[in-house]
Amino acid sequence: MEFLHRSFVLTLFLLSLSTLTALSYTFFSPVDNYLIDCGSTLDSTVDNRLFISDSSRFKSHWLSSTRSVSLKSNNPFDVSPCIYQTARVFTKPSSYEFEIKDKGTHMVRLHFHNLSSSKFDFNDAQFHVLVNGFVVLSDFIGGNLDSPKVMEYLIWVETGRLVITFVPTCKSKFAFVNAIEVISAPKDLIVDTAQYVSSEKIEQFDGLVEQALEVVYRVNVGGPKVTPFNDTLWRTWVPDNDFLKSSFGSKRVYFSGRIRYQVGGASREVGPDNVYNTARVIKSTNASIPDVNITWVFPVKVGFKYLVRLHFCDIASISIALLYFNVYVNGNLAYKDLDLSGVTNYELAAPFYADYVVDGDSSGVLTVSVGPSNMSYAYGIDGILNAVEIMKLNNSMGSLVGDLPAEFILKSWPRGNIHVLVPLIAAICLMVILSLVMRRRMTGLKDSVMWSKLPMDVSNVNVKSGSPQP
Repeated sequence: MEFLHRSFVLTLFLLSLSTLTALSYTFFSPVDNYLIDCGSTLDSTVDNRLFISDSSRFKSHWLSSTRSVSLKSNNPFDVSPCIYQTARVFTKPSSYEFEIKDKGTHMVRLHFHNLSSSKFDFNDAQFHVLVNGFVVLSDFIGGNLDSPKVMEYLIWVETGRLVITFVPTCKSKFAFVNAIEVISAPKDLIVDTAQYVSSEKIEQFDGLVEQALEVVYRVNVGGPKVTPFNDTLWRTWVPDNDFLKSSFGSKRVYFSGRIRYQVGGASREVGPDNVYNTARVIKSTNASIPDVNITWVFPVKVGFKYLVRLHFCDIASISIALLYFNVYVNGNLAYKDLDLSGVTNYELAAPFYADYVVDGDSSGVLTVSVGPSNMSYAYGIDGILNAVEIMKLNNSMGSLVGDLPAEFILKSWPRGNIHVLVPLIAAICLMVILSLVMRRRMTGLKDSVMWSKLPMDVSNVNVKSGSPQP
């Protein structure tokens, strides 16, 4: 009987342990989750995610357009995902409107890929895109897309709706989109405060959550590409090879253990396991500490501020409190003597991230570096980085691309229909001409009795009386 009791208790313990493990890996379930297959008549599944056709019976909830065309690729050999084989084309300003139940930051992804079509020449695709009053794309040209392009934005939504507006640059151009994602983000994805770093100072930067952010780079340092299928928020992380200035003195490390996410720290939604379980490190192999930094270089657009999020997870040290290093952004010291043990409650393999805001200066590049500090240890790890995210902040005009505000773009669109305007102008001109002809005829009839030829010598004529002076 005692044996059965122990077996029962052991079974309950294992069951509770497996339940806790399962709960710790629960997938994020967003309150708002709109996946739209634009221009399609059928729903599509991509990466185990169902995209709903915007031609379905629910389209009135989304699409507000009187002049749009649904297109399907004419290429019978097109092997791209289903959402890129159709598109919605707009020949005048048009909008998708989404009901928002969860106030806060929302991830907005716009999918673009030109189609083989006999109806439209995609070299004529040129347009602007507005999201809730922010200009996220301007003069976007769709004819040079050799592969699908995904533009991702983080937009704060205060009201109960999110509106995405497509505006052709002129009447001879058109706008299009293949698919749209609008997803409410986890509350800890974007925090309101970061550190502003420049050559003169480091100070607190507030108000991040209400900024429009464009994801410019999302890089998995030292690891392979992470696809939406393998990411907690359906993101894409690319390898760091193309951005690494020099790998001299560094090495890649891989970790097969469990990433120890902590309450109040970086969550699995902030960064998934397969981002934190790879890294590049600087390792001392003798009694001297390497005099080397690892540096990554990212081209950026001048004139904007950028949020730089750096992900760290000590998956390389043999014990806690052995890793100290410096972090640099744009060549400026952003974090001196970073002690990952201290910021993660003295746990190895516990993720941590740091947010910095920097200016995109005249160099046109943004740099990130890690390297040894004065507190680094010999025979140990002297620098580590797991991932980098770089996001552009909107400027004072509410734009992520230039100096034109959304109001100007909307007002600049010629509202008159040219096919109605030309006959109307012609009719008005005809009426004016007829009015002038009739007036001249009436005037000529009235003056025909009194008219006489004036003398050639006007100097001898009294204009007022019409009689010659003596």
